Amino acid sequence: MTGERERLPRLLALVPYLQAHPDIAAAQAAADFGISEDQLRRDLQLLWMCGLPGHGPGDLIDLSFDGETVSVLFDAGMSRPLRLTAEEALALIIGLRTLVEVPGVTDRDAIGRALAKVEAAGGPVDDTATISVELDPTAKLLPVVEAAVTGQRAMRLRYYTATRDEISERVVDPVRVFELEGRSYLEAWCRSAEGMRVFRVDRMEQVEVLDEPARPPDDVELRDLSGGVYSPAPEHLVAVLRCAPAYAWVADYYPSEEIVETSGRRQISLRVADPAWVRALVLGSAGQVEVLSPEWLAESIRQEARDALDAYPTGVSQ
Repeated sequence: MTGERERLPRLLALVPYLQAHPDIAAAQAAADFGISEDQLRRDLQLLWMCGLPGHGPGDLIDLSFDGETVSVLFDAGMSRPLRLTAEEALALIIGLRTLVEVPGVTDRDAIGRALAKVEAAGGPVDDTATISVELDPTAKLLPVVEAAVTGQRAMRLRYYTATRDEISERVVDPVRVFELEGRSYLEAWCRSAEGMRVFRVDRMEQVEVLDEPARPPDDVELRDLSGGVYSPAPEHLVAVLRCAPAYAWVADYYPSEEIVETSGRRQISLRVADPAWVRALVLGSAGQVEVLSPEWLAESIRQEARDALDAYPTGVSQ
């Protein structure tokens, strides 16, 4: 801190600091303040000309710094160290508590000690207001995922698959992290599926970096992201959906092979890698999305809907 804006706070802190460290070596004092010895001596020369009104010999701050050490002979009333304002203390407390929440931080004890000192230095805090800091899932887990990719370590994931509405646990060999359309993704070799998979970081419920190296096959190919995260392939199932206006967004969100407007509804042909997401889409649409083909998928969804309705007792008054 050598700029003029930083110099005043340093000058105000120097006298109490020197009183707490009598006869301290000039080199050590300069290091503690993050400045050079020459800058420290310029600061001391300026303090030498500051003091109480009257500005006589008995009113000015008196310092001894001709040799290798520095000491205060007269403090002119500047004996108390500066205190943090409530706003400054609050900002530091929130920052430190946020840092504690970040996975992968190694020296949590040091952060805890710093937090205790700041809370003590900040003075009384309104007891009716409790400060809590919680990171969103992506901010909390992304540093861990990135560290696994950089360190080439295998990971165990607890992952929510929205298309099947289920949670699974799997071991993966991470290859890369990327961001697309405001979301963060991990591309990795999934050992259970024996293939490359893409995982949304915000759908990871738990991440554990394993004490073993990542070992994806040498010939793995990264996904082409030029067309988005999902890239249909020729071997994927072709599904034809008929969507009400409220679900017309499906054609914009997923790559479609054909779109036909019929009677106010949108008929969409698209390739799907996993029919489970079509099932979830139709069952959650309250009849606004229909499967026209393949017939086996349409009948399977109809049967699942009938089974769900049969599970409710009939003749029960609301």
